[in-house]
Amino acid sequence: MDLVLIVMIAINAIVSFKGFNDESFFRKYEFHIGSIKAGEQYRMFTSAFLHGDLMHLAFNMVTLYFFAPVVIYTLGIVGFLLVYFTSLICGSLLTLYFHKNDYSYRAIGASGAVIGVLFSSILINPDMSINFIPGYIFGVIYLLFSIYGMKSKSGNIGHTAHFGGAIGGFLITLTRMPNILYDNTLVVMFLAAPILVLLVMAKAGKL
Repeated sequence: MDLVLIVMIAINAIVSFKGFNDESFFRKYEFHIGSIKAGEQYRMFTSAFLHGDLMHLAFNMVTLYFFAPVVIYTLGIVGFLLVYFTSLICGSLLTLYFHKNDYSYRAIGASGAVIGVLFSSILINPDMSINFIPGYIFGVIYLLFSIYGMKSKSGNIGHTAHFGGAIGGFLITLTRMPNILYDNTLVVMFLAAPILVLLVMAKAGKL
């Protein structure tokens, strides 16, 4: 496993465990609309290294462990970091956009960044399967589920950050590997469809 991946997982674990045991630390660095609008924009970055519990942390890090190597091997360390952090920021920005009037909204987790890496790996290797489901089909199902979650506001899952992360991973990968547009045009269009659905729904005020 590449050193940069070990470091990324370690940072997430260290910050998350600190948050598990220190509520003031957790509250200071979580994503919170009211605090961000008051000038604490750093929360849009730091919240992505906090997790709600050990299961939340483990799920994100296991996903990263399995799918990051595909991105690192193909795009290199710089490309991987670009995908990871662009997806993180896209997740936070989209969340801020959709919840800008909900000053009590809170969120945490590396899901945006991790989903960006996941979608990048699907674009790079569309023949991969996830739980026996073709990767690109899984990707579309995931995005449609996220749209449903954003609309219904079900549970405490940060669906918006997931979607933003997927968009970030999608765009950065195509920027770094434009040949994918020609080599796997149908897969690109298939994954882009839910993004267009989101934009149409947002424009129509359905979210």
